Amino acid sequence: MIPLFTAQPSVKNMEDETSSNPQSLGFTDKLKSWLSWSWTYICAVWFAMVLTMIYVLRSPLKLQDTLTSASVFLNTLTPKFYVALTGTSSLISGLILIFEWWYFRKYGTSFIEQVSVSHLRPLLGGVESSSTTGLFSSVNGEAEPRPSVSECKVWRNPLNLFRGAEYSRYTWVTGKEPLTYYDMNLSAQDHQTFFTGDTQQIKAEDTVMQKAWRERNPQARIRAAYQAIEMNHECAAAYVLLAEEEATTITEAERLFKQALRSAGKDINLLVYIKRRLAMCARKLGRIKEAVKMMRDLMKEFPLLGMLNIHENLLEALLELQAYADVQAVLAKYDDISLPKSATICYTSALLKARAVSEKFSPEAASRRGLSTAEMNAVEAIHRAVEFNPHVPKYLLEMKSLILPPEHILKRGDSEAVAYAFFHLQHWKRAEGALNLLHCTWEGTFRIIPYPLEKGHLFYPYPGCTETADRELLPTFHEVSVYPKKELPFFILFTAGLCSFTAMLAMLTHQFPELMGVFVKAFFSTLFTPLGFFADKMESFMPSSFWHQLTRI
Repeated sequence: MIPLFTAQPSVKNMEDETSSNPQSLGFTDKLKSWLSWSWTYICAVWFAMVLTMIYVLRSPLKLQDTLTSASVFLNTLTPKFYVALTGTSSLISGLILIFEWWYFRKYGTSFIEQVSVSHLRPLLGGVESSSTTGLFSSVNGEAEPRPSVSECKVWRNPLNLFRGAEYSRYTWVTGKEPLTYYDMNLSAQDHQTFFTGDTQQIKAEDTVMQKAWRERNPQARIRAAYQAIEMNHECAAAYVLLAEEEATTITEAERLFKQALRSAGKDINLLVYIKRRLAMCARKLGRIKEAVKMMRDLMKEFPLLGMLNIHENLLEALLELQAYADVQAVLAKYDDISLPKSATICYTSALLKARAVSEKFSPEAASRRGLSTAEMNAVEAIHRAVEFNPHVPKYLLEMKSLILPPEHILKRGDSEAVAYAFFHLQHWKRAEGALNLLHCTWEGTFRIIPYPLEKGHLFYPYPGCTETADRELLPTFHEVSVYPKKELPFFILFTAGLCSFTAMLAMLTHQFPELMGVFVKAFFSTLFTPLGFFADKMESFMPSSFWHQLTRI
């Protein structure tokens, strides 16, 4: 069975040849650590020796005459020069500040810091810290490697919308594209892999459909689908493409999916995909009980396809029916410690427990009498859900505006939060008081999670790769939610301070040139006083004949 979702390649650590000899490897590591430890002190000694040699050779090098000439030159400069100098410095630092701020808002990091770490640090002998080598504690106390950026797997959104009937209508109304090219490219790879069938029996229409999934232009994909149908009227993949992209209503999409189902034959991949989409069509058209039956039959017919997350479609449909006992039964099967979690699993479990107590919940009464056992269970369930995905509450509480969900999501990321809240916000609103309980308790999660986030509480540590992947999956007009909230990089603060300081100096020099001249002279005289004191001590410590002999040498 070919999986429906496309897994991102993971980074595998290559074993070093010297690992076969642990004694020599330990000696090499000790030698490297000793060299890196001593390098700082060697640099300090070398710097002190250079300063000493410059002081000793000040007479042959005529440093005193040079400093005198420089001071005379600086004294001849007018205040306008200093105004121009500080103003130019302020302008340049301001431009750097604007660029740094734009780069941080777009990519979430400092450009100068990134260049320093990527290019300068290896030249200076630094060793980049790999996130895959550090070990962190997991829930059960065992050491687990922290996931790297490449190991953040992107999953197919189990409730993804129809392009022609839903995404395209949004584009017609707003003029904005709800899907990114990265997201659509992943979908093209999914479809091309999922609908290829047996590569040894590829027909002419299959070749056409392979090219159709790769087309970036929607009209070109639709034309290719019609071309495949002309070659073979029973080409099920072509009807699937037309149902997804050409159909402008859910009813029309359902008709095309039924045509595809009649032409699918015994192709398991096509059967699973088409039956699932037909169940979603029935759900969107209000035939919810029929949709639930189709999903249950599909899960019973193909029990090994748990990775397709059909149970998440079933949970949403059961919540719409308000069949909470059935929802609890599904959760009992899939909310298991050995199975991968999702925002749908965690937040649906929290919703059921919150629903049992939220109607009569009052923060004032709870603060007076304390939480009951049922209320404590509800609060713990909310804390568990928030730890798994901390982005969801802002969408459920309508503190952030919702957008159409992408076709792929990253678990524990903002893309998953958007997809969950888009379909489940109505279910939280239907449970009276549930959102109020969420509002009162969700921020308490962050007092439980250890900081820094190298250790999880109930789940593994929150991955640091979600922001990068979410920026690829979500459209540019959406402000990506970042957790934990990043502080401003040092270089942004530094350039902001430098810009403000030089601008203030330019203004003061322009307004009060004489007073600023006196201030600058006093500042530099105070700055060089320790150097003069050090030179006097050197003169008194070393006899003049010794310095004379050194200068002759």
